[in-house]
Amino acid sequence: MAKKVIEIYDTTLRDGAQGEGVSFTVQDKLNLTIALDNFGVDYIEGGWPGSNPKDAEYFEKVKQLKLKNARVAAFGSTRHAKNTPGRDPNIRKLVAAKTEVITIFGKAWDLHVTDALRVSLDTNLEMIESSVKFLKRKTGKVIFDAEHFFDGYFANPEYALQALEAAANGGAELLVLCDTNGGCLTHKLPAILDVVRSRFSGIEIGIHAHNDSGVATANSITAVMEGASHVQGTMNGIGERCGNANLIEIIPGINLKTEYQTRNFKHLKGLTEFSRYIDEVANTIPPKGLPYVGRSAFTHKAGVHASALARNKKTYEHISPESVGNERRILISELSGRSNLKTLGIKEIDENPELLKTLLNRVMELENDGYAFEAANASFALLIDRICGRENIFFHVDSYRVMSEVENNGVESVSEATVKTTVGKTGYHTVSESVNGPVDALFSALKKALKEDYPVVESIKLIDYKVHIVNPKAATSAKVRVIVQSECGGKIWGTVGVSESVIEASYHAIIDSLEYLFKNNRKRGRK
Repeated sequence: MAKKVIEIYDTTLRDGAQGEGVSFTVQDKLNLTIALDNFGVDYIEGGWPGSNPKDAEYFEKVKQLKLKNARVAAFGSTRHAKNTPGRDPNIRKLVAAKTEVITIFGKAWDLHVTDALRVSLDTNLEMIESSVKFLKRKTGKVIFDAEHFFDGYFANPEYALQALEAAANGGAELLVLCDTNGGCLTHKLPAILDVVRSRFSGIEIGIHAHNDSGVATANSITAVMEGASHVQGTMNGIGERCGNANLIEIIPGINLKTEYQTRNFKHLKGLTEFSRYIDEVANTIPPKGLPYVGRSAFTHKAGVHASALARNKKTYEHISPESVGNERRILISELSGRSNLKTLGIKEIDENPELLKTLLNRVMELENDGYAFEAANASFALLIDRICGRENIFFHVDSYRVMSEVENNGVESVSEATVKTTVGKTGYHTVSESVNGPVDALFSALKKALKEDYPVVESIKLIDYKVHIVNPKAATSAKVRVIVQSECGGKIWGTVGVSESVIEASYHAIIDSLEYLFKNNRKRGRK
């Protein structure tokens, strides 16, 4: 028996753009439209043609795209109380957008009618019906978003239902129940959906949830289970205030955990990559703990978990990470057990229980001293080399010195680093200055000292640098942990250093980074 198909309506380009720190150019919106279409959503809400020049330009240019899966929707409000639909500027711009679908919202909460619109309850109902009726004659499909439906239902259930009825009388094919303030808790949905479905049995019902109470995904999936066939949301949940219902969570939830499916279920293995693309365009930082697609979604740290996973992946994973394009990660920390280390697949450790014990004890000692290896994969790889007796000595730092000088009454600062190194039998004495701080000066001096023997060092970049206080109560004597992320040739790795001195901690992290680089690029220079 075929599964019932649930429509996915994406409003990333409109509702998502209202999120703090999110701003799309017209080209961004066009690129996202193509990506959303390729991902297989049913509707793409492009924006509000009457609200700004950017959206007006988008609707002109989107007509040139040949979409395969999605229909573009223009979004707007019901007519102004003083205008007829045909003379209302916003209604006319919706029509001028020439989209296959128009989504129009109207007030379903009597409080908004009397306090925000300042019209009578009957006038608002007439505004909804006449606006939908007019637009129905001008486009292929009209969707009605009942704004503040749930708040309206709690305050005056009959009036909220009358708002839906007005839209239905106008010819709307789809009635979307909006939790605009995001305050409706999940347990209240089934009874409300039951009433709505009974009263509007021949019309498609949808859900549009916001996440102000942290239950937008739960509300959306619950609505589907209660008969809604249409879900609105944004990718990665971006949106105003606490964000919209997150389609990146909802789509796998529907397809993998219910008897329903979405039309784009075949694209689930590309979900993680798609989510990260959205973050890239929106210039947002993806939370590590984001369900399904987050970097930590299938990451395991406790030894008990790793041990059980080695026997059966279902013990600590609700789905396989591969089904959504993610990957399993086993972390190494003071909480690690033998199973965590065995997952590394290192022959010497697998075959030598004593080496395994030594490595585990050393990890515990270092983490007790302030080290953390979750984000320092390269430092951990070098630690394994040392424990297994296969450490490579590429260079030796005989001494280093870092000084900072403040000039011009504290306005300007220049740092100078001096480094003495030995590579083979050759000694080097290099000096470097930087206006970007002592760590940059030290890094530059080290690169200058090593470039003759290891030319690849000129291509390495430090792309991230984080300082963490290990024991804050020690005040100025506290230890600091420095995590450095490096990049070369498209490859990224992390290293760690710990010391009471931030310069020394940085030095150790940088030395590890350089050693890891040379370990994986063994070609020497002039030697």
